[in-house]
Amino acid sequence: MTIVKCDNIHKYFPVRRGYLRRAGMVKAVEGVSLEIERGESFGLVGESGCGKTTLGKVILSILKPDIGKVRLDTRRPQVIFQDPQNSLDPKMKVSDIIAEGLVVSGQDRGRIQQKVDEVLDLVKLPRSSLVKYPHQFSGGERQRIAIARAIVTGPELIVCDEPVSSLDMTVQVEVLKLLKDIQRRLSITYLFISHDLRVIKFMCDHVAVMRQGKIVETGTAQSIYSNPKHPYTKLLLSSVLDVYPSKK
Repeated sequence: MTIVKCDNIHKYFPVRRGYLRRAGMVKAVEGVSLEIERGESFGLVGESGCGKTTLGKVILSILKPDIGKVRLDTRRPQVIFQDPQNSLDPKMKVSDIIAEGLVVSGQDRGRIQQKVDEVLDLVKLPRSSLVKYPHQFSGGERQRIAIARAIVTGPELIVCDEPVSSLDMTVQVEVLKLLKDIQRRLSITYLFISHDLRVIKFMCDHVAVMRQGKIVETGTAQSIYSNPKHPYTKLLLSSVLDVYPSKK
């Protein structure tokens, strides 16, 4: 069953010279169509600046497409950003960071505390974390807090935008394994955005390769990695040193 369907998505941004003069348009996303099935991990891979994050924002309705339409079969999408140091409010305690979405939705205090405790256990952080602030944690621990914030509202879809690129290799693997475990437990669908083909190979069932705003190749992860068709996909794969553990 399809949870995300993008039909011919275009997103342009104006290029300006000075304050008033528009010099042209940047075609950040151009004619992208794709479908994501419920419960899978769908990988969107390509070099920096190819339009991956822009497409993710269009899917989340943070940006409105200039042409095309996104159909979401869910009302509760969430996002995990690249750098938890910037995405977590340094003035808020962890308990308030995780609970914020529940507070906004008007849930009662007892239920909020129960859910916060549950997701803290899921991301494998001690209860003592709740009274601390983000700067008191390592990068990997901060990303676990960001994951807890994303899952506490019970989303069916999470857009993971380069969620481990700011972490050391060992910590990357730990966080990716955690995300896979959470997906198995909660039946969450992931849209996994990354420039790192090792991450996508480890995490994803299906893959779309993006270049200069366009999808140049799609397929199962197995087919993309074992028998790439497009020259750009072959170029990307030729530069990858596979140091991640085998996918399980």
